[in-house]
Amino acid sequence: MMGVRNLVISLFAFLIGCAGETNAPPTPTFHSEGYPEKLSDWGNLIAADGLLKLGYDVHPYDLATPLFSDYAMKLRTVTLPEGQLADYRQNDVFDFPVGTVITKTFYYNESGDGTVSYGAPGKLVDASLPLTGTRLVETRILAHRATGWVAIPYVWDEDQSDAYLKRTGAVIPLNIQHHDGRREAFAYVTPNQNQCAGCHAPNNTSRELSPIGPKARHLNKASTYHDGFNQLDYWRFAGLLRVTDDQAQSAPSNAVWVENHKDVSSARDLDARARAYLDANCSHCHNPKGPADTSGLNLEPDALGPALGLCKVAIAAGDGAGGRPYDIVPGHPDKSIFVFRMESTKPSEMMPELGRSLSHAEGVALIRNWIETMDGNCT
Repeated sequence: MMGVRNLVISLFAFLIGCAGETNAPPTPTFHSEGYPEKLSDWGNLIAADGLLKLGYDVHPYDLATPLFSDYAMKLRTVTLPEGQLADYRQNDVFDFPVGTVITKTFYYNESGDGTVSYGAPGKLVDASLPLTGTRLVETRILAHRATGWVAIPYVWDEDQSDAYLKRTGAVIPLNIQHHDGRREAFAYVTPNQNQCAGCHAPNNTSRELSPIGPKARHLNKASTYHDGFNQLDYWRFAGLLRVTDDQAQSAPSNAVWVENHKDVSSARDLDARARAYLDANCSHCHNPKGPADTSGLNLEPDALGPALGLCKVAIAAGDGAGGRPYDIVPGHPDKSIFVFRMESTKPSEMMPELGRSLSHAEGVALIRNWIETMDGNCT
């Protein structure tokens, strides 16, 4: 496997060399301690020549159903130390070696008047994201050091030349135009360094930071970046992931997000899409060991019955219940706490409680439709 990875990297380096040194990608530098002031100090991503360039041996990836973050598009990358691989885990995040760096860059389309909009993530051209008409907002780094994972947030400057360390977070006023033409002003909030643990510490006992996206079920899909090649296969044959044939063939997969919730052909498809959405947006907290373990709500893919919220009385919702008695009332989304919390933008009511200022209309529509099709009652 390592031979394949070295071949891929060598071929890439050869092609770059033929193009001339000026086109050579940046070389990543792993920082085993401290907090570099600039994103460019890492070398995983560099803004230059109207492009956001990926560094040498930096691999982009995407997720089947992603986390909603105020409609921001995202560029995710992973970089492993030379000669090392991540170990496959079927239901948990992969076991990455010390020296791994994962980045997530949040960005929008931007018009001439500064209004932002959104759509499908941008395509990479020669391992670069074109920045014409693009507004870079923030890049978050997860670095696996000898002492564990550390989260380091960076915010892009106004001229989009680099992103700078912002451990205290930031509030960025934006005006967004939705697909229906409606415009909405909102405050885009980047997390402070401590808030990163609100999502990236999925075990409430250990409180250790961890990635949450690179799991088999999130990656087992056709890649946006590698000509539709299955991402697990790409990771395997590029020498990023140690996985057997049997493991790869039996890998779980989440439903792939589509914006229009009516584009489903069956109740089974609808259930799969709703469960994938709840998994991506909620299960890092709402799992038996997570920060929201006292809620009694489990939104992992295998949860059933009351643990999933069906006719479950809210335990720790406080003001977030909206006067509704059950998390999910089959057939009645407007009586369900789930929908109330997803629609709300009040900090004391909204869920997720971090990572958004807007309500995700398309996500709410999906969960509404899912609940509407459920049979049963709570009496």
